[in-house]
Amino acid sequence: MQHLVLCPGSRSAPLALAATEAASLGRVELHVRVDERSAGFLALGLAKATGVPVAVITTSGTAVGNLMPAVMEASHSGVGLVVLSADRPESLLHTGANQATDQVGMFGSFVRAESRISGAAGNSAAWSHQVVRLWAAATGIRSRRPGPVQLNLALSVPLIAEDSPWPAVVSRSVAELPVKVVAEPLDGRRTVLLVGDCPPEEGRGAVELGARHGIPVLSEPSGNARSGAAIRCYRLLLESPLGQEIERVVVVGHPTLSRPVTRLLGRTDVEIVVVTAAADWHDPGLAVDRVVSAVDPADQDPAWLAGWHEADTRVSQGLDALLGDRLTGPSVASMVVASMGESGVLVVGSSNPIRDLDLAPVPEQGPVVHANRGLAGIDGTVSTAVGIAVGLGRPVTALMGDLTFLHDVGGLLVGPLEQRPRMRVVMVNDDGGSIFHTLEQGAPAYADSFERVFGTPTGVRLQPVVEGYGWAYRRAETLSELRSLLAQECTGLEVIEVPVSRDDRRELDHQIRGLAQET
Repeated sequence: MQHLVLCPGSRSAPLALAATEAASLGRVELHVRVDERSAGFLALGLAKATGVPVAVITTSGTAVGNLMPAVMEASHSGVGLVVLSADRPESLLHTGANQATDQVGMFGSFVRAESRISGAAGNSAAWSHQVVRLWAAATGIRSRRPGPVQLNLALSVPLIAEDSPWPAVVSRSVAELPVKVVAEPLDGRRTVLLVGDCPPEEGRGAVELGARHGIPVLSEPSGNARSGAAIRCYRLLLESPLGQEIERVVVVGHPTLSRPVTRLLGRTDVEIVVVTAAADWHDPGLAVDRVVSAVDPADQDPAWLAGWHEADTRVSQGLDALLGDRLTGPSVASMVVASMGESGVLVVGSSNPIRDLDLAPVPEQGPVVHANRGLAGIDGTVSTAVGIAVGLGRPVTALMGDLTFLHDVGGLLVGPLEQRPRMRVVMVNDDGGSIFHTLEQGAPAYADSFERVFGTPTGVRLQPVVEGYGWAYRRAETLSELRSLLAQECTGLEVIEVPVSRDDRRELDHQIRGLAQET
């Protein structure tokens, strides 16, 4: 383990002291947060950045429950998270004792494994067994299904003991389950490579596979294959006559972003081949034909790829003409990704920003893109981005909407004793939930109730909020101003607020979706 996140508490005091000592000995890097919900997503971001499970320590009671959103996201995105939950002795359950509740099983099916140990029983060998078992589950080294785990520690008073040496470590070796990868041969029928949310190395592999065999690459932003010859406006083209010519889809990662993709994955006239090294796979359209570890496709007819590029060029030109120099969500997303080179790291929030980024021009070598797409919630996006920035030790840009930002505004709290990331938040502020304008409930028939129950404007003045947390505040009211701010080096903590209107968002979405109908 490289990183450990700690939340303060009384029952967890022995763990806090042990964590402090471990950090002083250079065994782990310690991060402290006062909000367990934010801490969970900080740990998630650290685990995403390093590829190694990260532990988060809490005291008992509601503190543990506040980790549920991060545990759910980690479960669905296959990220190792180790919950170390301090607990009261079992004898205090159902007595009304302070902060005593049944914490074992709290996370239900969202954890890969769980265990309980007690300060009143067991020895270092017994404790080591449970720790190693959970670590193996968190890494997926035996199951190929990494994810969150919980170790519940029932601790009795006195919680602070006299100084004593670390107990002897009982060493256990758990070897990775061997995998013999056999590439499944695929014939030359018209194929596209659909890349959903996945780690950067998988995305790069998909890019290379597509280039090697002349296969059109259709990548979501967090698929990390949206570079080079990838198709920019693929989601628009999927509903065009060209999209109907697809005969096979090779799926890599977890595609979740758009309804055209979901409809494609549900087509019974298309062969769906999922490529994954994991023990399970994604099948949102309930039409997967084959699940394999690797594929060896036949080279495509060059005219197939050329047709996609020609259509993409025409639709892209129409999209650029439609957006012009207006300050919109899609134009902001395009400018953000254009400002970043291949060494950049971008964290993008759910809702409209990641969909706007899905229409941005494809760079020759784009940045690494992270997003919480396991359950695609807006929870914890600021904290996740902070964790990624700290875990990588590099500047990170985060693109999100105002509701996503406010939902995790506590993630801006980085105490004066904590490691401070280099991070820039580009916050597109349309004062509410603009994505709902593009959905069924955004139709004129529901206009009377829309603003209150879907639009949900907040009217928050963000500058004092941002500066109150010690972050620098910037504001860009034109694309030119935004371009100038993005050109500056990110050296500390800053938020760029970009106010946009959502009054015409439904009409803009309608116009965008119509661009490919004649292609």
